[in-house]
Amino acid sequence: MGKLIRLELFNFKSYKGHHVLLFGDAFFTSIIGPNGSGKSNAMDAISFVLGIKSSALRSSHLKELVYRGRVLSKSTANGEEHSNGTDAHEQDTSNQANGTQERNDPKSAWVMAVYEDDAGIEQKYKRTITNQGVSEYRINERVVAAQQYNESLEEENILIKARNFLVFQGDVEAIAVQKPQDLTRLIEQVSGSLEYKAEYDKLKAELDEAAEQQAFQLNRRRGINSEIRQYQEQKREAENFQKKAAERDEAIVTHVLWKLYHLQRQIEESSAEIQKHQDDLKEYRRGIEKYERNLEVARKDHVQAARSVAKAERAIKAKEREIEEKTSSLVPIDEQISVSNKQLTKYANRVNSILKERNAQAATVAQLEKDLSTVEKAQAQWQKQWEQNASRLGGQLSNADLQQYTRLREELNKRASVDLSRVERLKNERAPIEATYNNLKSSVETTEYKLKALEDEYSAITERKDAVKEVVQQTQTEIEAKKKELNAATSRRLQAARTRTELDEKLAEVARKLLEADDGRRMSEREMRTKETIAMLKRTYPGVKGRVHELCKPKQKKYQEAVSTVLGRHFDSVVVDTEATAKQCIEYLRDHRSGQATFIPLDTIHVKALNSNLKGMHRGMRPAIETVDYDESVARAISYACGNSIVCDDLAIAKELCYVRHVDAKAVTLDGSVIHKGGLMTGGRGREQNTRRWDDAEIERLNKLKDKLMEEFAALPQERSRVTEEQTLQNELSGLESRLRYAKEELDALNKNLQSKKREVDHVRQLLKEETPKMRSEQSKLDKIDEEIADYQESVDNVENEIFADFCQRLGFDDIRDYEARQGSLQQEAAQKKLEFVTQKGRIEGQLAFERTRLQATDDRLQALREKEQRDKETIDELNEQRQGIQDDLDTLKQELDELHAQLDEQQELLAAAGEKLAKQKQEVQKRAKEMESTFRAISALETEIQRHSATRYSLLRRCKIENIAIPLKDSSASLDSVPINEMPLDDANAMDVDEEDPTSSGMKAHHVTDYGVEPEFDVLDDDLKEDDSDAMEARLQEEIAKLSATLDKMQPNAHAAQRLAAVEQRAHDTEQEYEEARANYRELKAKFEETMEKRNELFNQAFSHISEQIEPIYSNLTKSDEFPAGGRAYLTADEEEPYLAGVNYHTMPPTKRFRDMEHLSGGEKTMAALALLFAIHSYQPSPFFVLDEVDAALDNANVGKLVNYVRNHAGPGMQFIVISLKTGFFQGSETLVGVYRDQGANSSKCLTLDLRKYT
Repeated sequence: MGKLIRLELFNFKSYKGHHVLLFGDAFFTSIIGPNGSGKSNAMDAISFVLGIKSSALRSSHLKELVYRGRVLSKSTANGEEHSNGTDAHEQDTSNQANGTQERNDPKSAWVMAVYEDDAGIEQKYKRTITNQGVSEYRINERVVAAQQYNESLEEENILIKARNFLVFQGDVEAIAVQKPQDLTRLIEQVSGSLEYKAEYDKLKAELDEAAEQQAFQLNRRRGINSEIRQYQEQKREAENFQKKAAERDEAIVTHVLWKLYHLQRQIEESSAEIQKHQDDLKEYRRGIEKYERNLEVARKDHVQAARSVAKAERAIKAKEREIEEKTSSLVPIDEQISVSNKQLTKYANRVNSILKERNAQAATVAQLEKDLSTVEKAQAQWQKQWEQNASRLGGQLSNADLQQYTRLREELNKRASVDLSRVERLKNERAPIEATYNNLKSSVETTEYKLKALEDEYSAITERKDAVKEVVQQTQTEIEAKKKELNAATSRRLQAARTRTELDEKLAEVARKLLEADDGRRMSEREMRTKETIAMLKRTYPGVKGRVHELCKPKQKKYQEAVSTVLGRHFDSVVVDTEATAKQCIEYLRDHRSGQATFIPLDTIHVKALNSNLKGMHRGMRPAIETVDYDESVARAISYACGNSIVCDDLAIAKELCYVRHVDAKAVTLDGSVIHKGGLMTGGRGREQNTRRWDDAEIERLNKLKDKLMEEFAALPQERSRVTEEQTLQNELSGLESRLRYAKEELDALNKNLQSKKREVDHVRQLLKEETPKMRSEQSKLDKIDEEIADYQESVDNVENEIFADFCQRLGFDDIRDYEARQGSLQQEAAQKKLEFVTQKGRIEGQLAFERTRLQATDDRLQALREKEQRDKETIDELNEQRQGIQDDLDTLKQELDELHAQLDEQQELLAAAGEKLAKQKQEVQKRAKEMESTFRAISALETEIQRHSATRYSLLRRCKIENIAIPLKDSSASLDSVPINEMPLDDANAMDVDEEDPTSSGMKAHHVTDYGVEPEFDVLDDDLKEDDSDAMEARLQEEIAKLSATLDKMQPNAHAAQRLAAVEQRAHDTEQEYEEARANYRELKAKFEETMEKRNELFNQAFSHISEQIEPIYSNLTKSDEFPAGGRAYLTADEEEPYLAGVNYHTMPPTKRFRDMEHLSGGEKTMAALALLFAIHSYQPSPFFVLDEVDAALDNANVGKLVNYVRNHAGPGMQFIVISLKTGFFQGSETLVGVYRDQGANSSKCLTLDLRKYT
C-alpha cells in the first residue's frame, strides 16, 4: 500500500504562490505552527485535493478557497513595530492613507497530492479552481472527470464518501456521541452496503404493496364465490315465487271484480231512493220561503242596530282616551308648579339668610363710622387745649431770665458736651427706629383686625357650604329614590308591553293553530257528531277501543304527515275486540242512521310479521310501526294498519330503497310522498286534515289557552296610565335634578369662595407672621437705646441740676427739665399726639372701606336672588293659566261623554228590541223546517251510502291501476289509465255523516257518481258470486288471497337473481386472473428483495464483524498504562437479522469505571473512544494515510502519550499518519515535522520540513 510523498499548493487559501508540504518517506509526520499560521488550511488542502466538497472546508463556495491578499498596517508599541492584517476591501477605502498600491488577487488556485503506490510509481492527483469558479480534476496532468478521479482514489482504498481517513478539528467528540443511525451509515459507507440501500427500500415498498394486493385479490375471490352460491339459491326462489304470484293475482282479480259488482248494484238502488225523496222536498220548500224573507228583514234590522251600538261604544272610548290625555297633560304642569313653589321657598330662605348677614355687615359699618367721628372730635378738642396751654406757658419768663437761661445752657453744653452729644446722637438714632416701630405696630393691628374679619367670613361660608352640601346629599338621595321609582315604572311599562306583545304573539299562534285544526264549520260538526257516535258505541259496547288515530300518536311531530299517509283509509277505522262486537256496532249505526264506519276486530285480523331485514337497512329509514306510540292492547290493530310500510327522511332515500335496493315495502317520506310496492309514486299533501286531527284534546287545550290569554290580555293595565305615571315621575325627577344642579353650582361657588378666602387668610397670617417679629425687633432696639439714653441723661441731669439750681429755685420750677417739659418739649408732645390721631383714623378708615365693599357684594347677591324669585313667580302664573285652560277642556269633554253614554243606552234598547224580533222570526222558520228534517235525513243517509260506495269503488279502481290488477273490461269501456291516482272523492268514504250549511239545497241537488268511463266485465263472475254478497263470501275470498300472500311474503325472492348471477360469474372469472397475476408478481418481487437484502447483509456484516473484533484491542491499547495494563473495554451492538435498520450502538468502559453512555464521559474519554472507533473502522478497508487535525485538544499529557505510542507502533508501510498538533508531547514523537508559519512581509503562509530521524 502506498503513501503520500508531498503536497503542492498554489494560491490556496492563505498560501500565496507555490508551496510544497514535503512528507518524504516518513510514516509519522506532524504539522505544527502558531495559531492562524495556516495549519488547518493544509488539512483543507488535503481534503480538497481528495474531492471533498467546499462546504466541509469552512467555506460556502469554491472561489472562497482562492488566495485573497491582506493589506499590512504598521502600529508601534513599546518601540517595536507590529504588522496587522487588514482586509483588502478596507484597503480600497484607505489606499492613499496607508501608502499601499492597489491589490491584484489571483483568480485560480490548485492543490496537487503526489502519491507513491506499492510499485514505487508516483501518481499525481491535482484539483484546480478555474477562473470560472469550478473544479477541474487531473491525474498525472491529464484532465479527467470527477467520477473517474474518485474511482482512481478508491482503487488505492481512499474512500471519499466514507472519509474514514480524515478527522477534522472538533469532530472527535461528535464522532463519539453520534446517533446509532449515523454510526450505521458510516459503517455502510465503509462496507459498500450503502449502495444497496436505495434498491432495498424500493423493493421492500413494492413487496409490501404486492403482498397487500395479493391479500386483497384473495379476499375478493372468496367474497365473489360466496355471492355465486347466494344468487343460485335466490334464482330458484324467484322461479317458485313467480308461479305463486300468478295464482295470487288471479284470486285478487276475482275478489275485486266481486266487490265492484255488488258496489255498482247498491249505488243504483240508493240513487232511485234519493230521487223519490227529492220530489217530496220540493213541496216543502215552496211553503217556507215567506217566513225566510221575514227572517232576513229581521236579521238586517238587528245588524243595523248592532252597528249603531258599536259606533256609540267606539265614540265613548275615543272620548275617554281624549279625557285621559288631557288628565295626563295636567300632571307635568302640576309637577312644574310644585317644583317652582319649592324653588320660591328656597329663595325666600336664602334671602332671609342673606338679609341677616347684611344687617350684621351694616351694623359693623355704622359702628366704624361712629368710631371715626369720635376720633375726629377728640382730635379737635385736643388741638384747642394744646393751643391754650402753649399760649399760657410761653409768656411766664422775662428777657433777663431768658438771657440767663441761655448763658446757663451754654455753660451746660461746655461742661457736659460729651454726654450731650451722645444723648443727641442716640435720640437721632431712636427717631427712625421709633417711626418704623410705630408703622409696624399700626400694620400689625390692622392685619390682626383684617384676619379676624376674614376668619369670621370663612366660618360663615363654611357653615353655608355645609348646609348646601346637606341639601345636595338630600337631593341626591331623593333623585336616587325617584330614579328607582321611574325605573320600576319603566320596567313595569316595558314588562307590560313585552307581556302584551307575547300575548299577541301567543294569541296569533293559537289562532293560527286553531285555524289549521278547524276544517270548516261543516267538518267540525261532522267530526263532533262522529265523536259523539264513537263515545256512544264505547258506552254501549265495552269492546270498542276507539279510532286508530286516537289510539296511537307519532313519537315526534315530524312523523305526523308520514304516519297519516301510512294509516290511509285506516285513519278513522274503529278498533274493537271481536268480530261480534264489530257486527253489533254496524247494526247500531244502521238502526240510528249514524252513517258508516270501518271496524278492525282484534281477534280476526291477519297481521303480517314485520320484515326484520328492514331494520338498520339505512339510517334515514325506519319501519312505520316504530314511529308511533300505542298501548300493547291494540298492538295488533296498529301493526295491521301500518303493515310493512317504512318511513324515510326524504324522497332520495325512498327512491334508493325501492328502486335500487328493491325493498318490498311501501315507502312514505316525511312530507307525505309515497312509493308503492309496485313502483308507482304518489305526492302532494292530501292528508293534512288527518294530520290536524291527531289529538282533539289538543284543540280543546288550544281553546282553553286562547280564553286564558284573552283574560290575561284584558287584565293588563292600560298603557296610557303607565305612560302618565312615568311622565309624572320624569317631571319630578327633572325638578329634583334642576334643584341638584342649582345646589351644586352654589356649592362650587362656595368652594371657590372658600379657597379664595383661605388664600386670603393664609396670606394675612403670613403677613402677620412676618411683621410681628419685625415689630418686636424694633421694640427691642428702642428699649436698648432708651436704656443708653437714660444712662447718659442721668449724668447730664446731675450737671443740669448743679448749674440751674439757683435759676429754678428763683423761678419756682422743680428743675430745669420741668421748665423744658412745659416749654421746650411742648411741640414734640403735640407732634406725637397728632401722629397717634392720624394712625387711629387710618386704621378705622381702612376697616370701613373693607366693610362697605362686603356690604355692596351682599346687596348684589340679594338683588340676584330677588330677580330669580320674580321670574319663578311669573312662571307659576303662566302654568296656572295653562292648568285652568286644560281643566275647562276636561269639563267640556266630560259633558260630551255623558251625552254619548245617553245615546249608547238608547241604541242598546233598540238593539234589544231588534234581537227579540229576530228570535221570533227564527222560531217561526225553525217550526216549519222540522217537517223537512226527517226527509233530509233520509236523503243524507242515502247520499252518504252512495258516497261511501263510490269512494270504495274508486279505491278499488285506483288500486287496480296502481297495483296493475288486470280486471276484465267491456269493449266500450275506458282503460284503467283514465282513473286518476291523486284525485279523491268529494267526501271521505269512511265518514259517518255529512252536514251542509243548507240541508234543503243539498237535498235538492242531483247526485252524480263518477265512474271515469270504466265498465268492468261482470259476465266472467260465477253466478254464486253474483248472488252472494255476504261477509262470509268476502272472508272466503280474502282468506284465499291472504294464504297466497303469506306464502309469497315468506318466500321474499330476488327478482334480479338470474341477471346478477351471470354478472357475478363473469366477475369471478376476471378476479381469478387478477389474483394469479398478483401472486406471480409477489413471488418475483420477494425473490429480488431477498437477493438484495442478502447482499446488503453480507457486506455490512463483514464490516461490522471486523470492526467489532478490532474495537476492543484498539481501545485497550489506547487506554492501557502501567497502572492499568489491561486498559479499558469497548464493543459494538446491533440487531442480528438486519443491523442496518435498528442502528449500531457503541459502548465503552474506561479503566476503573463502569459502562456508561457516551454523553456521560469526560472530554478526554470521549476523544479516546472516538479515536478507537475511527482506527477500528479504518482497519477494515485501510486507506494508505490517516490525517488528524488537533485531535489531542481535550487530552491531558498522559493520554497524549498513550496516543503517541499507539501511532508510533502502528505507523509504517500501509499506515501513514499526518497529524496537526500544538502539543509538544505529541509532535516530538513524530518522524518528520512540517512547520507552518506566517510571512507578514509576503502576506502568505509558508512551510518548511524537518526530518527528526537525523537527530535520534
